[in-house]
Amino acid sequence: CRQVLAGGREAVGDLIALLRDPAEQGPRDFKPGYLLHCLVLHVGTAGREEERRLVAEAIASRLGGEKPSKNVQASLVRELQACGGKESAEALGKLLLDDDLCDPAAQALVAIRDGAAPQLRAAFAKARGRSRTAIAQALGALSDAESASALLEAAADPDRETRIAACWALARIGGAGAAEALERSSAAEDGWERIQGAKACLLLAERLCAAGKRVEARALYTHLRDAAKAPAGAYLQEAVERGLAAAGRES
Repeated sequence: CRQVLAGGREAVGDLIALLRDPAEQGPRDFKPGYLLHCLVLHVGTAGREEERRLVAEAIASRLGGEKPSKNVQASLVRELQACGGKESAEALGKLLLDDDLCDPAAQALVAIRDGAAPQLRAAFAKARGRSRTAIAQALGALSDAESASALLEAAADPDRETRIAACWALARIGGAGAAEALERSSAAEDGWERIQGAKACLLLAERLCAAGKRVEARALYTHLRDAAKAPAGAYLQEAVERGLAAAGRES
């Protein structure tokens, strides 16, 4: 690792150029990837900020375009998840609309956090399908309150997985304004969506209760209690009863 770093960004770039797509690898072609990962861990230790930035910038410069292959770029993104900082956010943001790379890019941005939310918000406005779902999940993981209005729109998206991800993200953010959308999700005809909607309602109610918004929390718990049907809804009834006890029943 010291020898590579002594060569600066050019040497790190030369190492990255040796990476091969798994479909093209020979029996010894794993070594460049192994060394790159060791390098990423090495510069991630305390007191190596300058070296960390050098490696992260070298990796980020190879993202986008046709080369290297998407599989190699995905592995580079995973390395950025471990060593990247704010300087890597823009390069990762450009991958969010690529169906092959959106998942690892979103995961890396969530791990980096610093500078991630603006990139995710900008891409969310343009994303569709798989990318839109991945970005919604990332915004929820960051509890990004500034994306709440866009997520409210996505809660009515034609794509089921996007709707589910948007509702979960809204629950993570914790705003009372999301209650109606989550209640609709908990009453969906599709069984999987209905289950996920109920879980999102429970999460939002917990968040509201923790924030001192007990009236709003009780309203959500009451909705779930009235909507749940035994015996299939027995587990939900139990969770609701515990939530109502925590929120304090109205006299």
